Amino acid sequence: MTDDQILISLYRTMVRIRAFENAAEIASQGGVSAYGQSAGGAAQVRGPLHLSTGQEAVPAGVCAHLRPDDYLTSTHRGHGHTLAKGADLTRMMAELFGKSTGFNGGKGGSMHIADFSVGMLGANGVVAAGLPIAVGAAHAQKIQQAQSRAAGEAPTDAITVCFFGDGAINRGPFLEALNWAQVYGLPVLFVCEDNRWSATTASGPMTAGAGASARAHGMDIAATQVDGNDALAVHTAAAGLVAQVRAGHGPLLLHALTYRIKGHVSVDPAGYRDPQELAAALLTDPIAQLRERAQAQGFDLRELDALDHAATAEVKAALDAAGAAPWPDADAAYTDVQTTGDGTWF
Repeated sequence: MTDDQILISLYRTMVRIRAFENAAEIASQGGVSAYGQSAGGAAQVRGPLHLSTGQEAVPAGVCAHLRPDDYLTSTHRGHGHTLAKGADLTRMMAELFGKSTGFNGGKGGSMHIADFSVGMLGANGVVAAGLPIAVGAAHAQKIQQAQSRAAGEAPTDAITVCFFGDGAINRGPFLEALNWAQVYGLPVLFVCEDNRWSATTASGPMTAGAGASARAHGMDIAATQVDGNDALAVHTAAAGLVAQVRAGHGPLLLHALTYRIKGHVSVDPAGYRDPQELAAALLTDPIAQLRERAQAQGFDLRELDALDHAATAEVKAALDAAGAAPWPDADAAYTDVQTTGDGTWF
């Protein structure tokens, strides 16, 4: 793609994520949104809802280089990753609403969205839990590649990408996953979305040393740090890293510095945060930055406005579809589970 096409593509992905998050936030609060939806005071999205508003540049820039056969694992804050990987926006909204037309039949909700058809192996409600899942997936890919070579077939160069937050690096699975990936030379790109907050606690004072990059270096894993609010910078950095991992030079780590402008969950006003810190972060909004870059390059901003309007219309249609979709049948509660007896599935 040309530079102009890359900019347009990134902008489209980012405004779709932003529109989705804005609508989901209102639906979880039982309010009236700009999309014409009213919950009548009752939340249409129930349960924890962790927003990625303001972090759109990271999934957009990374997933632009991925294919459907590449795997991806996400976090409890995974709507943006899922959309950037190519998952259907309407089905995702239905999942948040708990409807039968959602990816998991309405039984997974926000923190357990998965779409295997595009390689999205799932969001995860447990901090750092996506890391060992990603390593397992990457190890399977490496074994499949070896089997293809042994059979005289051309091996696939599919990879796994693992998104995780800065809070995850203080949990055991981070060390275990990076160690395993390095020992076995796995085709995995670790992406630390460093948004500076671990739930309601600032990450910095709780993290010894220089953070994710330094810990990766300690295991001889090369790490690249990037401004996670600069979509073009993320796109450029990810292009090189993904290519290296595909060529068999993984694992690698991308450390993207961003900021979580919303509270931990959609009903958290984040009163524990310094207002001046938030005000400064809002000045680095990734979508606004990309618009400014486009304007400086002579873009007709009406083209970007059209993408904004298209994203709004798409989300409005998804809200309407989710509201009208049927609830899961009661019998669905007894599917997709395993017995505690002989291990058979039903």
